[in-house]
Amino acid sequence: MVIKGKKMKVGIIGLGLIGGSLGLCLKDMKLIDRVYGYDLSKENEKTALDLGLVNEILSFDEIKQKCDVIFLAIPVEAIISTLNNLKDTKKDTTIIDLGSAKFKILQSCPAEIRSNFIAAHPMAGTENSGPKAAFKELLNGAVVVICDDKSADEVHIKRAVEIFSFAGMKIVFMDAASHDHHVAIISHLPHAISYSLVNSVLKEENKRNIINLAGGSFTGMSRIAKSSPEMWVDIFKQNKNNILNSIDAFKIELDKCVKMLENDEWDKLSKWMFEARKLREIL
Repeated sequence: MVIKGKKMKVGIIGLGLIGGSLGLCLKDMKLIDRVYGYDLSKENEKTALDLGLVNEILSFDEIKQKCDVIFLAIPVEAIISTLNNLKDTKKDTTIIDLGSAKFKILQSCPAEIRSNFIAAHPMAGTENSGPKAAFKELLNGAVVVICDDKSADEVHIKRAVEIFSFAGMKIVFMDAASHDHHVAIISHLPHAISYSLVNSVLKEENKRNIINLAGGSFTGMSRIAKSSPEMWVDIFKQNKNNILNSIDAFKIELDKCVKMLENDEWDKLSKWMFEARKLREIL
């Protein structure tokens, strides 16, 4: 939060879709003084600077020294190793991770920075990656889950809430175990299905047929299979058990469809489809 009129200096580690979009959003906030960026890829750093995603590129150590808030917009496995390199961060610096799985990250957070660490997950993204994919409106209107296990200091929670609120995000508080269970069903399972669908189609169809015949249904369901494998392998690794459970639940429903087709149970199939249409009442 802004203290006695002092604006915050923010550092973003990871300048891809999420980090870059966050940078664009933060640069327009009155409570932010400067937005600094750091990325392992020097090409990403140059692109982010050229596109105006951040005000300036700093080294990792400079980010630690200069920033009031540090965002970790990197793959979830990299978040764990990076937190260990942030153990000597000042107590008044807020550290916020933006990973898609939370339980293992919270478990792995070093005790030295546990009080100033906020585990958050913005429910936003596209199938594209890298700084060129960033756009300012990505986070506006999106839900962000803050996983508070009562270890974070209230000052840092309020600071995170303030920034997310200024970004136009809808804040939901949830414990890490519940978060990982729910996102496995609603977010991670669809990615597993999309990758499976695309791999099965690529093995059955040639490129020309895919181009000529792919309509809205295939295009919509296959879109997220274009997402970064490096990022999603890490997510699947950290949320393995929840994802396996969600796949089992999906297979039960798919098996129901198979049996109804095999047995010519068309009325039963119709009722099953109408059950799924209840989603229209929610979304």
